[in-house]
Amino acid sequence: MTTTEPSVREELFGASHRAVTVGIVLLISLIAFEAMGVGTAMPALAADLGSVETYAWPFVAFIASTVVGTVLAGRWCDARGPRLPLLVGPVVFGAGLLLAGLSPTMSVLLAGRVLQGFASGVQGVGVYVLIAAVYTRAARPAVFALLSASWVLPSLVGPPVAGFVTDRFSWHWVFLGLVPLVVVAVVLVLPAVAGLRAPDGEPPAARPGLVPAALTAAAAVSALTWAAEDPRGGRLAVVVGAVLLLGLALVRVFPAGTPRATPGIGAVVAGRWLVSGAFFTANAYLPLVLTTTHGWSITAAGSPLVVGSLGWSAASAWQGRRPDLPRALLLRAGFALVAAGLALLVPVTLGLVPWLAFLGLALSGAGMGLAYSSLSFLVLSHSEQQEVGFHSSSVQLADQMSQAVFVGLGGALLAVLVPTVALPVLVTGLVGLAVLGLGISPRTREA
Repeated sequence: MTTTEPSVREELFGASHRAVTVGIVLLISLIAFEAMGVGTAMPALAADLGSVETYAWPFVAFIASTVVGTVLAGRWCDARGPRLPLLVGPVVFGAGLLLAGLSPTMSVLLAGRVLQGFASGVQGVGVYVLIAAVYTRAARPAVFALLSASWVLPSLVGPPVAGFVTDRFSWHWVFLGLVPLVVVAVVLVLPAVAGLRAPDGEPPAARPGLVPAALTAAAAVSALTWAAEDPRGGRLAVVVGAVLLLGLALVRVFPAGTPRATPGIGAVVAGRWLVSGAFFTANAYLPLVLTTTHGWSITAAGSPLVVGSLGWSAASAWQGRRPDLPRALLLRAGFALVAAGLALLVPVTLGLVPWLAFLGLALSGAGMGLAYSSLSFLVLSHSEQQEVGFHSSSVQLADQMSQAVFVGLGGALLAVLVPTVALPVLVTGLVGLAVLGLGISPRTREA
């Protein structure tokens, strides 16, 4: 009896799609390696080109330009198709790597980071639109499982490799070493991209104010990222103001109905906001909990994050082999696992049973593997041809913005409360986000 799995595997790695599958996985892996490696190399980079005061700016420049690239790519893909973003994006990313790797000053480095961030946003949207154009519905869960796996290896080996390269050679090679891989990715994706055409039918509906809203969101997230580094005094006011400004901008760049999680694409984007904010914020603060409250070393405190990454990859691979399961049901299961896993972290923040961090991250990571891939699938299912770019950019903005907002709010809590109070309050609030996502999951069902 013929099964679904061989046909899906053939679609991904058969002669017609093998190059594009490997190419998009490589594109996402490059972004992941760059993200993981820069954080490791940043102390040496700041010591060489700047100072502690400029430490946050390479991150701020990347995040702000990613927002702009994500919004503009969504609009372009709906009007003209993903061909140009998928050709220009990697080239700009490679140029940013070269500029950063050869930079003699902090200002030149920041210019390189702007190019990298912009290209990262453009590529992310282009890949989603390419998946909608190239792969069948049955193959998409497996494709998104591969994209999830594209982040696992970089998260495991990226920091130690970047540390070795920085110590043995120079931080410059953390950027320059990725340039040849960009060329390979472009060569692999080029055949599939060259044949893509602009979407048929009516042009996408006009979205007035989209570009100003994107620039406003970029400014707000830059201010929030900067202020969250030390949210005290005047910076605390900046955190609050940036969150309010960001909320006004997101009304324009998200689909109508997102704040209310209305059935359909509104609930899908809202679900991505909730699950990303809950999981990634917990990941950001768990090492702080384990080092300050339980006295673990930095290396030991990072171990639960590795467990979470492996759980994510395993669950994502599992759902990818089951394309016939309802994605809204898998999303509900994913939110339940995220909520349960984060709930196990609450006693850890209270100074109790630190080893619960491993079980908590294993459960919440598995939940992310189900929820994240399901939401990616549902984005395409709820999108007409002329909306795929806009909706794809919306879910990726939801990822970026929710992490900035909730990590920033966590810093604000630490500024006004003692850590033994702030951290339990923060993680309990993140559990609430996951429970809210559990409640709205049925609204993502396909008609």
